[in-house]
Formats: sequence, C-alpha cells, structure tokens
Amino acid sequence: MNRHEIRKEVFKAVFMNEFHDTEEMDSVISTFLQGRDLAETEDLAKNNKTDEDEAYIKSKSEDIVSKLEEIDALINKSVDGWKTTRMAKVDLTLIRLALYEIKYENIPVGVAINEAVSLADEFGTDNSAGFVNGALAKLV
Repeated sequence: MNRHEIRKEVFKAVFMNEFHDTEEMDSVISTFLQGRDLAETEDLAKNNKTDEDEAYIKSKSEDIVSKLEEIDALINKSVDGWKTTRMAKVDLTLIRLALYEIKYENIPVGVAINEAVSLADEFGTDNSAGFVNGALAKLV
C-alpha cells in the first residue's frame, strides 16, 4: 500500500472511534482490518496490503485514539468559534489525523494538510475540504 492508502485506512479506523467506546477500539480496529482483508481477497489485483501495513495501521490508529484528549485540547484552543463537539465527525477525524502526523510523526505541514484536504474531498461534504484546510491553517 502507498502512504495515501495507509492514511485512508487509518482515517477509517480512527473515525470508528466516534461510534465505539475507547476501551473497545483494539477489538474494533482488529475487526475492521480483518474485514478489509476479506474484502481485498475477493479482488486479488487490489490486495497489496502487507502484514507490516496492517501492523502500522493498527498501531497508528491506536496511538491517535490514545492522544485524542491532548489533540482535541489543541484544536479547541486554536480554532476560533468551533469546538470539537460541534464539528462534523469526518472533518474532526481528518483534523485529528493531520495534527497527529504533524506533532508526533514530524510529517511536513504541507503534506499533512494536503492529505487531509484530499481525504475531505473524498469522504466529507462539499464544505469539508475548505473547513479542514482553514482549521489546520489556524492550528499550524
């Protein structure tokens, strides 16, 4: 898998946190990855996820979820007029992912923001890309 595909899988796994208890996330992420494996084996041409990719997706997703309180505090402090409780879940998850990558993985700011905006175009509403871009610009 390339970095964009891995990032997309991490986004999906972290997004599920919005609908499950944090204590259940290890099990939820494992189930998600197993489901992805089954779907991918049906189309062998697309099945290029390695065990290393899966371990990285699981590890990164769990690490982001473990740092949500700290990440959300940064978001709430920096984005005027918006609190994480008011943001659309897709937008919030993408902002969290990008902020995590910038703060904890030293991903270049431009790369993290561009990837978040790209995923917002794919998974969000018509306004998501602009909102995510603006929120991240204020954060960095």
